[in-house]
This record gives sequence, structure tokens and C-alpha cells, in this order.
Amino acid sequence: MGVVASCALPLPVVKPLGIKLPDKACDCHFHIFDKPSVQVEGRSYTAPLAPLNDYRMLQKKLGLTRSVIVQPSVYGRDNRTTLGVKAGDPNMRAVVVVDAATAKEHLAELADAGAVGCRVNLLFASNVVHENLQELAHRIADFGWHIQILADLSNLENISEIVKALPVPVVFDHLGHIPAEKGVKSSAFQRCLKLLSEGDIWVKLSGAYRVTAQDSHSYTDVRPMVEALVSSNPERLVWGSDWPHPQIPVAMPDDTDLLRLFLEWVPEAEARQKILVDNPALLYNFD
Repeated sequence: MGVVASCALPLPVVKPLGIKLPDKACDCHFHIFDKPSVQVEGRSYTAPLAPLNDYRMLQKKLGLTRSVIVQPSVYGRDNRTTLGVKAGDPNMRAVVVVDAATAKEHLAELADAGAVGCRVNLLFASNVVHENLQELAHRIADFGWHIQILADLSNLENISEIVKALPVPVVFDHLGHIPAEKGVKSSAFQRCLKLLSEGDIWVKLSGAYRVTAQDSHSYTDVRPMVEALVSSNPERLVWGSDWPHPQIPVAMPDDTDLLRLFLEWVPEAEARQKILVDNPALLYNFD
């Protein structure tokens, strides 16, 4: 394998949020990069060391109680680190990576270990190939899991047909990864809004820096997207930090500032309660 560029380290979390979050606020998207999992060949980036202790400091500083660890692409189907982090923490859930050939017995083991969904990465390269989303969805349906998809919805014109054929909830990472420069009136974003308004998908309000066309950390071009999603259906949205922000196209953001942006873009207490607490409790089976 050729040399794969290493990602920058996250900034230390030193600034308090200064705003009290609702009780049981949940970070629905973070990664841990540490042993024992091994980064696969053919990956799109090389992850830096990002251990659990560092993430715990972020949680404490920001006032986050619950969390969802997501298996990153660089670990392929080696879920050992992800599940090791989840082990023994009743306030955490895990989203793992499997494929349509994964034995039911192994899926049961993953479920017992705290997995509540599986991630399909259609954006970054890895050694995991998903040729049949429908077959995978049927395989995990018996466990009450959801499918979490990382994809640019701009490239999936038949997304409505795909989603409606799946027998499990479907969650899209990072605002559907639709470039902000396309705008909320674009056909891709309107497809996303329609599916969301009808309750056919969930969307993570995360990774604004992945879709922005700006160099500034204010990501003002992303705000209309978030506001449109919240207006469409706040009961199918969750928020995630995306810590430690691997493979991003802009300068490393400050995590306190990222959460403050979310609170600025979603000022209503009722919507915040749904996105930070009620919706994660339902989707990830916390209660």
C-alpha cells in the first residue's frame, strides 16, 4: 500500500460551553482511533491516535451525557476498538460495520455487545464492499438495527426508491453530505427534505465542515440547510460532534464552537430537546 496522508489531531477542548444542555443530551456520532483494531489497506486516510480518555474530556467539558460511537472506515469490519469502548457504558451505543455475509450468530454477538446499527460507507474507500443494501438490511432487521449511510445524496438520484425498499430505519450522516454550494433549492436537497418530511429517513446534523464551501469556521452557507431540515421534521434529526474530525477539507474546528453553532442554528428549546435527547433515545434504544 502507498503512503496514505495522516489526519490532523483534534484541538484540545479547553473552552466551556457556557450553556446548559438538556438532561441526557447525546452526541450521536464520534470515533475512537486506538488499539486493538488495525487500519486496513486501501483506506482513504490514516487516522491519528484519538483515545477514549480524550473524548471523555470533551463530553465533560460540553455537558454531554449519552453518546454513539461509530465504526470508522479505516477499521473495515474490525469492530474491536469500537465495541471495546462501548463495553460497560450504559450511556453509549455502537454503530458497527458488517456485510451481507455476516453470520446471524455474529450479528447476535454484536447486538449483545451494544451495537444498534451498521454503517455503510459509500464515500470513503475501505476494504468493505456492500453490493446489496437490501440483503444487508434484511439480515439486520431481526435485531432492530438501523442502517447508517455515508453518501453524497447528490449522486443518488434514486434514493427514494432505495430507502423505501429497505425494511429498517435509514440514517444519513453529515447532512446527507450534499455540498452547501448546491443550495437548499437543489434537486438533491429537495429529495432529502421530502424523505425527511415523510419520516422515511433520519439525518445527522453533523459535519458542517464536510459540506461547506467556506474557509471560515462559521459555515454560514450550511445554516440554511440545517434550518430547512429542522423546519421539515425535527423528530427525525440527531446531532453529532464527529470527533476527532477525520479527513476534513478545512482547518480543524474547535468543538465548543461547533456545538455553539448548532445551538445558534436551532434556538428553540423544544427542537433542541428532540434533537439532543428524545430522538436519540428512540433511534438508539436508550430508554
